[in-house]
Formats: sequence, structure tokens, C-alpha cells
Amino acid sequence: MGDPAYVCLLTLKALATRCQSLSAEITATDAALEEILDTYAPMLCDLPGVGTEVASQLLVTVGDNPDRLGNEAQFASLVGVAPIPASSGKTTRHRLSRGGDRHANHALHSVVVVRMASCQRTKDYVAKRTAEGKSKREIMRCLNRYAAREIYRQITNPQSAPDNTDLRQLRTTLDCTITAAALELGLWPSKISLLERGLIRDDDLAAIYRQWLTKQQPESRAVE
Repeated sequence: MGDPAYVCLLTLKALATRCQSLSAEITATDAALEEILDTYAPMLCDLPGVGTEVASQLLVTVGDNPDRLGNEAQFASLVGVAPIPASSGKTTRHRLSRGGDRHANHALHSVVVVRMASCQRTKDYVAKRTAEGKSKREIMRCLNRYAAREIYRQITNPQSAPDNTDLRQLRTTLDCTITAAALELGLWPSKISLLERGLIRDDDLAAIYRQWLTKQQPESRAVE
């Protein structure tokens, strides 16, 4: 029992068991949260960057403050992304709000970070505003405000994700594999598969994918 190697292995085994237990608990909790989301905000997670945890936190914030949500601007103030004037002299600018629900603000910040890394539309916007001389902080303030507007509309007036079931049919008509399509678009085949089956929502990718498939049709017919 006093052997250091044995004690180390015993400790590692206990940690691994605990890790597996926590993973199972997290999976079960996420499943329960998804059921709640399907009931109260079934299409909130369709938005880019909005996962189960983010959507849950935002719904908790909204549910705890029903009297403060008369419009979209009030929601932005509630989650701490309403622009605050910070002009000086001839310079007109706004700064980030430090008020509102900080947990909801953190959730919204996570959405923006994910979009900046994976959403092409957001990447293009960041590049455009950077070229205009805007700082990263100012750009993120604008993105936070836009995300709040989009999320508020989805909570109060949910809009279903576009139907992308035709993408698979277009691809099979061209006798094109998912791997070949993913290679052309510079993506993982799994992402193309999820998009075709409607398991993820990415409007920008769907538009690019559909455009690429459409361009292949004349070439395919010419060969025939």
C-alpha cells in the first residue's frame, strides 16, 4: 500500500472514474435541457453559435425578468449589450455596457466568439470594420448587439431553419460523394452530412453549398 507507483495508479483510476461519472451526468443534464428547449424555444439553437448551455442561460434570464422585455432594446439592456454613448470632442463612439445580467452577457459573448471563428458572414463583417479602422472591442460590441437582436426575435417570434433537404438530392443527382463535395468546399464531410440532414443550421454554408452544386449541373449535363 505504501508503494508510490501503486498509490499513483489508484489515484488515477479514481480520477478516471469520477471523470466518466461527470461526463455521464453532463450528458443526461444536456438531454434534459434540450427537452425543455424543444418546448419553450424549439428553434433557438438553430442560430449560429447558440448551443444548449447558451440557450438555457438566456431563457433563464428572460424567464426571471418578464416585465423588462417589452421590446428588443430592453432585452439588449437586460443582457448588457445596449450601446452607451462615450463621445468626446469631435469623436463619436459608443462603449460596451457594464450593466445587465452578467451570466446572460457571458452567454452572448460566447455566441459572438464562436461566430467570429466559424461564421463566414461574421468574418467578412469583422474584416470590413477592421479595414474601416474599428477596434476589436468596438466590432465585438456591434456583434453583441446584433446577436441580441437576432436571439430576441427567435425567442419571441421563432422562425424555423430553412429547408435544406434538397441539397442531398442535388448532390446525388450529380453522382457526387460527400467527401468530394467537402474537399471542394474545404470542410469536413461530417459537416456537409449534418447540413444535408438538417441537424445543424448554417445559412451561409447552405447558400455556398447550393451555389456550388448548381454550378456543377451544366458541366455534368455537358459530359452526358
